[in-house]
Amino acid sequence: MNSLRSMLFVPAVDRRKIDKALGTPADCVILDLEDAVALADKSRARDLARDVLKAAGPKCVYVRVNGVTTPFVVGDLLVVVGGVPDGIMLPKVESGEEVLRVDWLLGQLEEDSGLVRGQIDLIPLIETARGVLKAGEIAATCPRVKRTAFGAVDYTLDLGVSLSQEGEELFYPRSRLVVTARAAGREGPVDSVYPDVGDQVGLERECRLARKLGFQGKLAIHPAQIDVINEIFTPTRNEIEFAAKVARAFASAEKEGVAAIRLGGRFIDYPVAAQAARILEKARLLGLYREDDK
Repeated sequence: MNSLRSMLFVPAVDRRKIDKALGTPADCVILDLEDAVALADKSRARDLARDVLKAAGPKCVYVRVNGVTTPFVVGDLLVVVGGVPDGIMLPKVESGEEVLRVDWLLGQLEEDSGLVRGQIDLIPLIETARGVLKAGEIAATCPRVKRTAFGAVDYTLDLGVSLSQEGEELFYPRSRLVVTARAAGREGPVDSVYPDVGDQVGLERECRLARKLGFQGKLAIHPAQIDVINEIFTPTRNEIEFAAKVARAFASAEKEGVAAIRLGGRFIDYPVAAQAARILEKARLLGLYREDDK
């Protein structure tokens, strides 16, 4: 399990913006070869992405390649895999078969590059009605897929509806992505970008909703969005402290053969203890909790 609260898109043709993105507190930077790159610049963007990957250091870096129905995806993968990205984001995925095609090619390229087969993660970006209906199939396709992501802008475009601040039109696809991810044994998905960069209040509201629904983090299009996203998708100090109390109390009760207790007025059983364990695991990954803090 990784902690991907924030994933920041940056055009793979702009070295200045890339360097700025790599210096942000985003959990991951996504070098974008798709929507942010003009057709004439596709080749140059690939080469720059590969060079950036080789020099990125410990920062988590993914590459959003072009979709499987475009003439660019094979060239994208042939170039960028040599830079050893942490992962590939595959846009506009509409079936498990599309994922399998990319998974197979990635495996061949990994072996040719001396990498472990399956080393590079793959995040299918679900952005259409067909993709939403196939979300479970897509999530369960192969071990390389640890999580999916949602693209609301293209989704609403596909449906011919407006993307609203309230987001009622997104309740169904968001819920479906979360439920299908869980049913496939995957991590919580990553939520769509919030396109209004200047609206911090709206961004915060949408982040809180996404977290409540079960998303693990959110895509971003500007460095100014990262602090809000990270804050809301990080367990609070109170959540961590209560989870630690639950873990201690429940472990002690289990030793006595008891599987249901009361703690601070709350009923604690196996599901509550499991939720506490998840919070502590995420806090541990973020450096906010250690086992000896118990």
